[in-house]
Amino acid sequence: MSHEAREIRLALAKESTPVSARNETDQEAEYRAQTRLWLRLLACTSLIEGELRRRFREEFDFTMPRFDVLAQLDREPSGLVLGELPKRLMVSAGNLTPIVDRLVADGYITRTASNLDRRVQIVCMTVEGRKIFRRMAKSHGAWLAELLADFPADRFDGLIGELDELKAAVRDALQKP
Repeated sequence: MSHEAREIRLALAKESTPVSARNETDQEAEYRAQTRLWLRLLACTSLIEGELRRRFREEFDFTMPRFDVLAQLDREPSGLVLGELPKRLMVSAGNLTPIVDRLVADGYITRTASNLDRRVQIVCMTVEGRKIFRRMAKSHGAWLAELLADFPADRFDGLIGELDELKAAVRDALQKP
């Protein structure tokens, strides 16, 4: 769902009649809290992603989407059906095609037709692709450690657990008719 669509859904939710017996003031306070939570999550994501994008560009002349494709392929040594990549990366196939084309042209991945069905393309990381990915992944981990160094490490597990619950609640809400 796009950023604009989320904002529209939030605005519509604010205008809807509260479904619970809570009074309007409580409901408005809850909406404000939900909005603040969403904005904090968005701000954290934007800050971290912006810095990671900058570092990939400056240190490796690479984009995060290209790194993300290599990360998926690194998990699958025997390769992946090309149609699976957009699902895993949560992007459209049209957005992924130029990224895959560039990675093939640079020699970091191969794209071959399946022996079982020639219409199905299999993408695999090359030795060179794995080598560059491992260097970038090591840097990526160090950059994240640097960016998150001032947050108490003993609070990571609790925060991850809370965010997992939030993710599940959002997914459940999206499943409702």
